[in-house]
Amino acid sequence: MASAQTDSSELPKVLIGVIGGSGLYDLDNLTFVTKVNPDTPWGHPSSPITIARLAQDVHVAFIARHGIGHVHSPSSVPARANIAALKSLGVKAIIAFSAVGSLREEIAPGDFIIPNQIIDRTKGIRPSTFFDDDACVVAHASFGDPFANKLLKWLAPKVKEALEGRNVKLHTEKTVICMEGPQFSTRAESKMYRMWGGDIINMSVLPEAKLAREAEISYALVATSTDYDAWREDEESVTAAEVFKILKTNADTSRHVAAHILEELHAVVEAGEVLSEVEGSMKFSIMRDPLQVPEQGRKRLSYILPQYFA
Repeated sequence: MASAQTDSSELPKVLIGVIGGSGLYDLDNLTFVTKVNPDTPWGHPSSPITIARLAQDVHVAFIARHGIGHVHSPSSVPARANIAALKSLGVKAIIAFSAVGSLREEIAPGDFIIPNQIIDRTKGIRPSTFFDDDACVVAHASFGDPFANKLLKWLAPKVKEALEGRNVKLHTEKTVICMEGPQFSTRAESKMYRMWGGDIINMSVLPEAKLAREAEISYALVATSTDYDAWREDEESVTAAEVFKILKTNADTSRHVAAHILEELHAVVEAGEVLSEVEGSMKFSIMRDPLQVPEQGRKRLSYILPQYFA
């Protein structure tokens, strides 16, 4: 479907954003409403955003992280535009899906994982903050718990419930390594990540999680394992062909999970039950009185934090 530019004031209430990773380029089991393509201060998002309707007239916003046709590499995903665009639509919570490699024997291909920690192995290539030189102000967001813990606590049993009868395991309280890519790990790196305590590895959770925190959006990752990375000495190292074999199955299961949880998630987000630790968290992180920030910076930052900079 062709994208359409729509005034956000004309859109239905959208509190939940879904970011689809490799293999998950749409939520075709939901009812299409419209597409929007916001022009943020950081450019357009990686794909037009689909607004879809669930059964009880609840709406969600979906964005394909890597674009239509998978045109953005992990290092070039316009993550700032993606998060800013979702915030401009009214999104308060994001469920991000991502394919990952497993660093643990017990996390088999096809399994689902909801991590609670991140180790950053990106290399400074990706813009990771809204508070850059153009913003004319520095902010130090709290990131000790990189995912919204209240959202994780709510999400885990709901995903487990959605997976019942599908012979798919769910793992929680795991650590995700985020590496630069686009190449996969060497065997030495893969073994090192295991020694560090990494459980899964991907190329996409950062800077998404950092930017969501700066925008005061509750963020959680639902990861789907596709392979065992490169740490198993008696096996060939991971290849894209191996990953593609399981991507479709994982994507279909992810759509089922999304459809199962989104309506109820909308209700708890609307009630504010999973937002309190993130909403308002930037108030004391901004290292300058917002009213003293030059107009150029205030205009940019008002897009994501209007309560401070508008």
